Amino acid sequence: MDVLQVVKIVAAVGTIAAGATSILSPQSAESFTGLSVVGPRGTSEIRAVLGALFVGLGAAALFFRSPDAYRTVGVGYGAIAVTRLASIVFDRASTSSNWISFASEVAFAFVLLL
Repeated sequence: MDVLQVVKIVAAVGTIAAGATSILSPQSAESFTGLSVVGPRGTSEIRAVLGALFVGLGAAALFFRSPDAYRTVGVGYGAIAVTRLASIVFDRASTSSNWISFASEVAFAFVLLL
């Protein structure tokens, strides 16, 4: 197994870990997203969209271990990064946590698209 494959696996595991955190502790999402959980519907959205979707994407990449599976997750991270950058500019959302998230998303997208 080459270094790039190991890095892709680490990215997929990181994706699963981020999702699992949102599923297991939706209230903790506020600290890393700025989203507040208000009521059961908010909790459900955090668990489903920030949790299960990321767990499912990361798990699919690990299960299929095909270049296309990793690229699909990479496209997702690329779309998130482009949208976040637009938000940073147009919404004037230039915070350190947004820039850290952006850098992480670009890095994951780059690695997973190789």
